[in-house]
Amino acid sequence: MKRYYPWLMAIMGMLVLLTSNGLIVTGLTAFDESLLKEFDWTRSQLKMRDLITLVLAGWLGPFIGAIIDRAGPRRLILGGIALLGAMYFAYAFVNSLTHLYLIHVGLGVVLVAAGLNVAVIYVSQWFSVQRGTAIGIALVGTSLGGMIFPPLAVQLLKTMDWRTAFMWEMAIPATFLVIAYFLVHSPSEKNIKPWGADKVAAKAVADAAANIVTLPDLTYKQALRTRTFWALAVVAMTTFFSIMAVSQNLFLHMRDLQFTPVQAGSALSLMFGLAMVGKFLFGMLADILSAKVVFMVNLLIMASGAAVLATMRPDLVWYALILFGLGWGGLYTMIQLLAVNAFGLSSAGKILGTVTLLDATTAGMGIWLAAKIFDMTGSYKPAFQLVFVLIAVALVMSTLVRDERARLARLAS
Repeated sequence: MKRYYPWLMAIMGMLVLLTSNGLIVTGLTAFDESLLKEFDWTRSQLKMRDLITLVLAGWLGPFIGAIIDRAGPRRLILGGIALLGAMYFAYAFVNSLTHLYLIHVGLGVVLVAAGLNVAVIYVSQWFSVQRGTAIGIALVGTSLGGMIFPPLAVQLLKTMDWRTAFMWEMAIPATFLVIAYFLVHSPSEKNIKPWGADKVAAKAVADAAANIVTLPDLTYKQALRTRTFWALAVVAMTTFFSIMAVSQNLFLHMRDLQFTPVQAGSALSLMFGLAMVGKFLFGMLADILSAKVVFMVNLLIMASGAAVLATMRPDLVWYALILFGLGWGGLYTMIQLLAVNAFGLSSAGKILGTVTLLDATTAGMGIWLAAKIFDMTGSYKPAFQLVFVLIAVALVMSTLVRDERARLARLAS
């Protein structure tokens, strides 16, 4: 059991993201129509909640990243999941925009404490080799959330009002909190070596005997001075703007195209299902092929999906979601993996936290701006055209990514 414990931890990382990202980033979208019907809000007023959540998560990222580097992820994960349950309970009693926005301040804290950066660093601690596959498994959780929670909400809303549905869904973080309390641990707490640690140690001894220099980790300040950091940051900013603009407005867009609520929920499931496949598939490919090449292929696939989506044709929307979701899933994994590979783990919390500060801000802006464009024009077409342009920019920037640890080693020699 001890030998394969790291893979159980990869699955736990997946469940962390399933619960946190799933219930916050995707699980709420199925309630949008109910909220708009009950309250006299515009779409952009409603979507301002997501801008608040993501901007707050982004700006807290670097500070929480420093805590991850020093204290470890266990306490953050447990605290974040507990807060998530409390915020879902509060959602059942929403009565104004101010109340809604305050809840999303709390959900922003959840995304930092039990979100992407914590999960990636947590899983990375357990793996010295096959890290790409492990991170891919963990990031499957964000896609599973998109597959499971919107259809679940649609089914609950068939038999109960939306406030009662929130009370029922509160049981999800409550249940996972108990599971995480007993299973989420660091390698030092369990006295278990990371997966492949013996092989890495043996290679280090062999390299030392052969006078081969071990690749150094970059400090936070060193990383900020590299072109790779800023290239990854721009890719993250443009693509997360695009991802969130599409996913958070997709349910309402499908309803505008005259699809039923069940079909709209299925559209989200399809896109996130393909994203799940992309995370796992491209994570494994990155352990075999060049991670940078896989990265660029993901962007090409995603751009193709955005181009088809911008046609606004109901008969093509399913093909668009397949391409968009598949490309997005692989991209999501590659950004995290390339950052860890390029800079090492020593300052990973601060580095990924800073990237989160930037991409979360633009992601929140993407959700709100797409809704605002709809309020102004009555169509999502201009927003989806903007999405395509931004992904094209990301593709150009991806060519600038390089292995900074290897470059630093060459300079040192």
